[in-house]
Amino acid sequence: MIAETVCSAVSAAGLGIAAVTAYRRRFLTAARIAAYSLVPIGLVMTGVVEWLADTAFSPVAWAGFGVLGVAWVLFMTTRAVERRRGGTRKERKEARAAAQRDAVAPGASAPSLGSGSPRPAGRPASRPAKASRGGEDDFSDIEAILKKHGI
Repeated sequence: MIAETVCSAVSAAGLGIAAVTAYRRRFLTAARIAAYSLVPIGLVMTGVVEWLADTAFSPVAWAGFGVLGVAWVLFMTTRAVERRRGGTRKERKEARAAAQRDAVAPGASAPSLGSGSPRPAGRPASRPAKASRGGEDDFSDIEAILKKHGI
């Protein structure tokens, strides 16, 4: 009841301001003020204000909002975990089965001894000293990382 009275008073005050603005020959501004001042009384007449007042002071409504919030948090958490794991349980199971089917023999990834292009027999392959030192360190780091991950 108080909300309806306040909305009616706001609408009446807005219409009064619109009338004064129209008297000053600012008709476009007056029409805009009148439109804004009719909104509260329209909300009262449609019952929106009463519904909002009943909802705002209802513990059951607030409990419902709380339940909706918990549901939203659970939904977002499960989505984040699913993304981190890489899909649904069914997708992960299919990926594991495909990986076992398409597994490559351990020696298949070993580099071949030949370089593919014939080299003169009298000339050994030459490497710069700096590159060989840095290459050994790089490969040892990579091997350590692969061993750490069980690869």
